[in-house]
Amino acid sequence: MGFGMTTVLLNLHNIGLFPLGSMILAVGIFYGGLAQVVAGIMEWKKGNTFGTTAFCSFGFFWLTLVGLIIMPQLGWGQTPGNIAMAAYLIVWGIFTGFMFIGTLKLSRALQFIFGSLTLLFFLLALADITGSTVIKSIAGFEGIICGFSAIYTAMAQVLNEIFKKSVAPIGPMS
Repeated sequence: MGFGMTTVLLNLHNIGLFPLGSMILAVGIFYGGLAQVVAGIMEWKKGNTFGTTAFCSFGFFWLTLVGLIIMPQLGWGQTPGNIAMAAYLIVWGIFTGFMFIGTLKLSRALQFIFGSLTLLFFLLALADITGSTVIKSIAGFEGIICGFSAIYTAMAQVLNEIFKKSVAPIGPMS
């Protein structure tokens, strides 16, 4: 949920619905960031390497992204330029692409999340490289879809566990 909700909110900004402000930054720090790191630690205690890596990595992604926005405002370094941001996003896209490969043994829902997130990182990098507002808007809509797929998957896992049956399918691999 932390990843999904934070992703939807940031991409509502990317399509121009509202400016980047404290609402997105706060969600990025606390729900997208810290809550996911806690979830990653909980997955580590269960011995789930994929969950640990995904939750901790994307939790720290959100924390670093907020840092990239706030630190220059505090005088702690320069604002990254478009090429620097593109490099940041490309590295995250490569990492996410490798994580996508891991989902091929998990569920269709996770495949969709990680596949669409990989695409999102590369679209956002392309938008930074080209300066294209059209590409950034396309990325924003794609990011909203990615975020809502993560929200669906999180809620499906909760509901399926509560009802002890698949009431919201996630397409488990056989």
